[in-house]
Amino acid sequence: VQLQASGGGLVQAGGSLRLSCAASGRTFSSYTVGWFRQAPGKEREFVAAITWSGGFTYYADSVKGRFTISRDNAKNWLYLQMNNVKAEDTAVYYCAARSTRVVATAATGYGYWGQGTLVTVSS
Repeated sequence: VQLQASGGGLVQAGGSLRLSCAASGRTFSSYTVGWFRQAPGKEREFVAAITWSGGFTYYADSVKGRFTISRDNAKNWLYLQMNNVKAEDTAVYYCAARSTRVVATAATGYGYWGQGTLVTVSS
């Protein structure tokens, strides 16, 4: 599967932004997918993941209650709705996929990555 993230940009603290990730391939619905982010000088960290059916979602504690992950298997899209953003959410955001139905929160568990989209939150 090939992934392409989009939707990043400059947003004020407290505002909202929606990231999208377009996936190619007929078997997108069989992949577990997620979002990771990497701030300057920091390691890539888990943000959220969603199971193949969309029935279960997982979030990092730092974004729980503010971000929502969703997917549209019919159209091969993955989304991350970001609400009440904070300055510490500033990072390059990556969508990722793994070809199993078991969710992972470690970046090493994902074999497919999009190119990243930059989110900058101004305070």
